[in-house]
Formats: sequence, C-alpha cells, structure tokens
Amino acid sequence: MQELKERIRREGKVLPGNIVKVDGFLNHRVDCQFMGRIADEFAKQFDVSNIDIVLTAEASGIALAAICALKYGVPMIFAKKAKSDNIEGGLYQSEIYSYTYKKKVTQLLSKEWLPAGSRVLILDDFMANGEAVRGLCDLVQQAGAELVGVGIAVEKGFQGGGDRLRAMNVNYHALAVIDRADETGIYFREDA
Repeated sequence: MQELKERIRREGKVLPGNIVKVDGFLNHRVDCQFMGRIADEFAKQFDVSNIDIVLTAEASGIALAAICALKYGVPMIFAKKAKSDNIEGGLYQSEIYSYTYKKKVTQLLSKEWLPAGSRVLILDDFMANGEAVRGLCDLVQQAGAELVGVGIAVEKGFQGGGDRLRAMNVNYHALAVIDRADETGIYFREDA
C-alpha cells in the first residue's frame, strides 16, 4: 500500500535496536480515516464477506482491528495479556515471547467469544518476529475455528515472522514489508 509506505517514510523513526516507531498515526495516536483506507486495502486481499470475526492481540492492534471489523460488519475480539475478574468461564491460552516487552506473555481469550467453526481473520498493526500472530493462530486452532487469513499493516521483514507464515502457506498479506531500517533510512522489500 503506497500511502502506508509514504507515511512510514515521512513520519516513521528508527530507534536503537532496529525499532521502527510509527506511533504518530498507526498505534498510539491513531489516524482513523487512514485506518479506514487500510481496512479497504485488506478487503482487497481477503474475502471479508466470508469471515465471522476479526481477531487481534492487545493492545496496539485493537484500533486497526476495530475499524476493520466495523467496515466488514463483524465483531472484533482481542487476546488479552492478563486475566481480569470480568472474564467468566473457560479460556484459551497461548504462551508467546513479546519482542516489544522482551518477556514471555500469555495471550488469553474467553471461550465464550470464539466458538468452534468461526471463520477468523487475524489483523494486526505491526509484526516483527511473528510471536503474537503465532499465538493468535494457536488460539484459533484451540477453538476449532477456521483461520481465513492473517493481515499485517507493517511487517519488519528482516525479523522473519512473515517468512514463517508464508512457509506455512497461511493466507498472509502485509501491506508494507520493511527489509531494512537503520540510521540511513527505512527500506521496503520491493525497493531493494
């Protein structure tokens, strides 16, 4: 998605440790109209008439997933990082390693909201090593639901998460794949 790449080039920052910061429009301060255009782009990549649920991980993917779900006319659910007192009944759980927080995290999802047979589209704002998405795929499998696809707005291609999904033949689409991010700039896969 050219508009997304242009925003990353113009507003993105590279921090030490190859951290790509796009929080001015994607995952802290959210440009909702722009998110709507991202939702439209995902709708070109996936058959959104064939999904029942949009699933994402807490927390930064929630805004994008909610806007997409609204446009597609389906509910959005997100895996939580901690059990709260208001979760009743059984839980699906998946252990992942969070690149952002540099620690193990347990993704939790109430069994009530992900019924067997549901057709699930996983959407997230950003992917580095793919652990969050791997955990979400695990939750879908535990539920006996069907994974329709995985969509990521920004993939850090040099960290391998997207490559693992492609190798698994998952219906996977990233709208912008960063191949390199350093003090000289941000370079996208097709720019190389």
